[in-house]
Amino acid sequence: MRGLFVTGTDTGVGKTVLAAALMIRYPGCRYWKPIQTGPDDDTAEVLRLAGLPRDAAYYHGARFPEPVSPHLAAQRARTRIDIPALTQPVKVSDDAYIVEGAGGVMVPVNESDLIVHLIERLGLPVVIATRTTLGTINHTLLTIEAFRARRLGVAGVVMIGEPSAENRAAIEHYGGVPVVGEMPRFDPFGAAPLRAWAECSLDPGNLLQEFIA
Repeated sequence: MRGLFVTGTDTGVGKTVLAAALMIRYPGCRYWKPIQTGPDDDTAEVLRLAGLPRDAAYYHGARFPEPVSPHLAAQRARTRIDIPALTQPVKVSDDAYIVEGAGGVMVPVNESDLIVHLIERLGLPVVIATRTTLGTINHTLLTIEAFRARRLGVAGVVMIGEPSAENRAAIEHYGGVPVVGEMPRFDPFGAAPLRAWAECSLDPGNLLQEFIA
């Protein structure tokens, strides 16, 4: 399976907007949100922001209306998220995927599995969406360590917010991973400024290309 898994240091950091930017930067990929909790439709939002048709996404997955952790959302719906069953259709696909996780890497999926086990099952390298503000060094390095402990690849980090040269330098030095983009908080926010940023400023060194090709 080819592609990238978009995860974050926590909920609300900007994974969905980053996923849309990656879809713009690397046309021809398919977007997939395996687990969705809460009323928002991240798939529809990614397609809207990237200006892509409905068939640019893959729709198999677990969907729950309550905005809580996946394991709890499934419990309340009287079901269980089974990672092998969830991932089997895409494991045999020839498409390249931009896969977006739910919350952070250690979010529970069921009574024994976490989001990191979903990533492990897919075998995709990760792009970590992280903030630029105070606390980001600790959160980002902990996320990187969670992957390294399981021998999973980290393709890069995208920092979201007001630029911080010091935080960027610390993440690259102590984490040993490249920052492949610094995404601003767009004002106004919309598809056009996101496209302009993605085409010109996301992964300018093409470090992520090898995982898509």
